[in-house]
Amino acid sequence: MASPITSSFQTSNLRSAFLGERKGFIVYSAPASNVGFLKKTVECKESRIGKQPIEVPTNVTLKLEGQALEVKGPLGQLSMTYPREVVVEKEDSGLLRVKKAVETRRANQMHGLFRTLTDNMVVGVSKGFEKRLQLIGVGYRATLEGRILVLSLGFSHPVRMDIPDGIQVKVEENTRIIVSGYDKSEIGQFAASIRKWRPPEPYKGKGVKYADEIVRRKEGKAGKKK
Repeated sequence: MASPITSSFQTSNLRSAFLGERKGFIVYSAPASNVGFLKKTVECKESRIGKQPIEVPTNVTLKLEGQALEVKGPLGQLSMTYPREVVVEKEDSGLLRVKKAVETRRANQMHGLFRTLTDNMVVGVSKGFEKRLQLIGVGYRATLEGRILVLSLGFSHPVRMDIPDGIQVKVEENTRIIVSGYDKSEIGQFAASIRKWRPPEPYKGKGVKYADEIVRRKEGKAGKKK
């Protein structure tokens, strides 16, 4: 039978191993009844963009059924289905509003996003969007062959790109390309596909760039000093 002194010594060693006294740290344990949980409520502020109303022109018609919205204008027709976190309401004044259906962080993130997408639909079918690109480089040029855009970008063969439906392409002076249409995402995707063939390089700026793009230039390697 172990003596009380021996049992106390063994218990002390166990505490040292688990609580860190061996390394010079003293860790105090509290009874489970004294441990509490701090509950913090996360407040989701309303999006500054999401709370702005959307003006609908007179030449645009809306069809709202549940979470599905269809927008039709002189340039085309677009539709979108909204997630359950947001709802779309049409006011008597003709304005559209995108509101949060629940107070969650995900709903707060989607609020501004789907308000912007809705506004792009309304503006697209009524006024349209355009993206301008510019070709910079000796021998770089673009031409149109029906619904095919032909690019000469210094490769051994010309690049031929089919123009998607709903998108119009115009070429000015063989070096400027204008992509227009009513679907902003499709316009941006097609313009990015053109630029991807020859992105502007940072030394001489040769390539395909957006008209409003600023290319950061780099200084070339200097020759050896004599």
